[in-house]
Amino acid sequence: MAESSRPLPYQPGAVSLFFVAKAGVFAAGFWIWLLVLVLRTNAATGLDVLAATGAITTTLAAVVLGARMALQRNAAIRHAETKKLLVDISWNAFTAAGNAESSGKVVPFPSSAGEDDRSALRHSGDRVSVFDRSGGRDRGNGDRRR
Repeated sequence: MAESSRPLPYQPGAVSLFFVAKAGVFAAGFWIWLLVLVLRTNAATGLDVLAATGAITTTLAAVVLGARMALQRNAAIRHAETKKLLVDISWNAFTAAGNAESSGKVVPFPSSAGEDDRSALRHSGDRVSVFDRSGGRDRGNGDRRR
C-alpha cells in the first residue's frame, strides 16, 4: 500500500532540541569546572559548592527536558496514528454503508423523516413542541409580543 500524501504530524523539534542541547552544554561546562576545581585545590571552597550545584542542577534539567521531548514525540506519533485510524474507520463505514443495498452486515445511517411523516407517527399521548401547537387557542386582544 502506498503512503498517502498527508501532512506530517506535529513533533517537537528544533526548539525542544535547542533547550535540551543548551542544558547539556551548561551541564558539561559545570562538570568540567568542578573537575578542574577539584584537581587544583585540596580543600572544598565556595566555588566547589557552586560548581557542584550547577553541575547537578543543569544535568537534571537536561534529563527532564530530554524526557519531556521524548514523551511529546511519542504522544505526537500516537495522536497521528489515532487520527489516521479514526479517518480510516469512518471512511470504511461510509463506503460500506453506501455500498450495502440490502446486506444485513451493515446498518445504514438513519435518514431524517419529513415533517408530514413525523405528524403521522405522533400518537395522541406524545409530547408536542410549543412551536407545533396550533390547537385552537386564540390569544385574541390580550396578545403580548416581545
